[in-house]
Amino acid sequence: MPRLFLIRHAEPAAGWGGAHADPGLTESGHAQAQAAAQSLAQYGPLAVLTSPMARCRETASPYAALRGVDPVIEPRVSEVVAPTGVTDRPAWLRNNFPWDAGLARRQWRDVDAELQSWRGEAVRAVSAIARDSAVFSHFIAINAIVSAALGSDKTIVFRPGHASITELDVSPRGLSVVMLGAEMQSADVR
Repeated sequence: MPRLFLIRHAEPAAGWGGAHADPGLTESGHAQAQAAAQSLAQYGPLAVLTSPMARCRETASPYAALRGVDPVIEPRVSEVVAPTGVTDRPAWLRNNFPWDAGLARRQWRDVDAELQSWRGEAVRAVSAIARDSAVFSHFIAINAIVSAALGSDKTIVFRPGHASITELDVSPRGLSVVMLGAEMQSADVR
């Protein structure tokens, strides 16, 4: 039964939907990525898959270097895409995926069909992984996958912190959660 480790990208230099469409990591983010690599090393050799976004590739880099492998780019675990015409992506994100403590969570069945399809692709991508793997991804994508593994329709089921590591098992019955990663301490989802 393959084990999957979903790693949220480390602290990015800019917020999602801000002036920079694909920011890399801050200095603190690079340190978080190094710490994640050391944590992942205890699980033996893992395949390395990453979102194409710079913050995920930079988070994956220390572990890939430690393993001496090139990460495989997997677009289906990338950041959720706002529909064409959305000019305020942070507001769109908060409206569709409210994550602040105390806010009512939206249900996947209530979001646009395109978002439901995106979630399905992310879940299918990780469900098809046949060997132990580290998958470097994003806050919403990890929630989409974990909510499916939990059998939940909530868009947000937990708030993974930067460089947190969530463990899943893949079996013929589907995905199951072994351990949720550390949760963020603020409501900043950059």
